[in-house]
Amino acid sequence: MRAIAIAFLAAAAAFLAACSTSPTDEQKGAGVEERKPAVGTVEQPRVATVDVTKSQPGVNLLTDPSSILSKRSIYYDFDKFDIKDEYRPLVEAHAKYLRENSGAKMLIQGNTDERGSREYNVALGQRRADGVKKALTLLGAKESQVEAVSLGEEKPKSEGHDESAWSQNRRSDMLYNGEF
Repeated sequence: MRAIAIAFLAAAAAFLAACSTSPTDEQKGAGVEERKPAVGTVEQPRVATVDVTKSQPGVNLLTDPSSILSKRSIYYDFDKFDIKDEYRPLVEAHAKYLRENSGAKMLIQGNTDERGSREYNVALGQRRADGVKKALTLLGAKESQVEAVSLGEEKPKSEGHDESAWSQNRRSDMLYNGEF
């Protein structure tokens, strides 16, 4: 019995010795390749910049059709309240305007289409308005400059009862002081 135990211990020791690994040199980090634009190309900025301060004298940026600030509605997919990527430059421009004009105040009205209960639509409209307000404040607008309310389905932009009309009614409207 003792011989079997010794043989077992010797086999276990040999097995463990075969499994052990010796320390290897630390791996070297991957090389970093420095890239420069090809001659004759212009590197584009990653984020579009919007200059809301350049205007001609006597032109109101908020009402000038050539200004992004004249656009005031953000549209949503059915039953959604997240701001689509296509509206991010619009939100960024309005946030910059609010940052640079501390006396400006904005009312955001969240709207829905006619589908769903009245209570559901009021809640969805509020989530839409709150989402825009949060984006504006994260981009530098003061909390006190922005108010978010829900109108639910009560203020449709289009009176139709099809997807074309509903898509126009699923929106948040941004109004500045004097417009509400």
